[in-house]
Amino acid sequence: MEHPYLYFVKLLDLLHIEALSHFIHGYVHVFYMWVIMIFLIILGAIAGKKPQLVPKKVQNVFELLIGGLEEFMVEMTGEEGRWFFPLAGTIFLFVFVANLSGLLPGFYPPTAALQTTLALAICSFTFTHFLGIKHHGAKYYKHFMGPVWWLAPLICPIEIIGHLARIMSLSFRLFGNMMGHELVLGILFFLAGGFFVPLPIMAMGIFVAFVQAFVFFLLSVLYFQGAMDHAH
Repeated sequence: MEHPYLYFVKLLDLLHIEALSHFIHGYVHVFYMWVIMIFLIILGAIAGKKPQLVPKKVQNVFELLIGGLEEFMVEMTGEEGRWFFPLAGTIFLFVFVANLSGLLPGFYPPTAALQTTLALAICSFTFTHFLGIKHHGAKYYKHFMGPVWWLAPLICPIEIIGHLARIMSLSFRLFGNMMGHELVLGILFFLAGGFFVPLPIMAMGIFVAFVQAFVFFLLSVLYFQGAMDHAH
């Protein structure tokens, strides 16, 4: 879908930076993904620079958000899950900010591209099985064998298909919701003008951005926990 206003693309066109402009036109989701990552890195550096006992605005927001997510995750996985929170928390922050960027005129949310959501899903899928092997070693294969050995020929293909389906579930759910939201915003921009979108739709967009990020985060954590559990 062609976004009605892409300020960075228009700026590069005006500056006649042909190589970069051509790349952005072909891979707009990759460029805006870099923008989101740079923004998060800078924001994290500001929040983490000279932390104070009485936190200021940015530090306070980060501590509240990240601390709340970590405690929520530890309640689900136990203390042993605390060490992989940096990955789960990063996934949430990236998806949330990427979703929110679609509400800004001139920004394209990277999560509205299937390539981005598929890459995130593959990261979650790969780490799930890394975690399983780390906790159980070679015995991790028992997760795919079923409760009794003679059911293994039936259970194993089902388990493998189910695990691969997680990639589709994570990627298509996030992609479908954000693409649908972009289509709605695109129609409203066309009908109401580039600088006006009804506030209820914007408020709903913020809610959808948070919910989709939290669902991706929650499902990833559940998969990580499942990999750490004892084989059935």
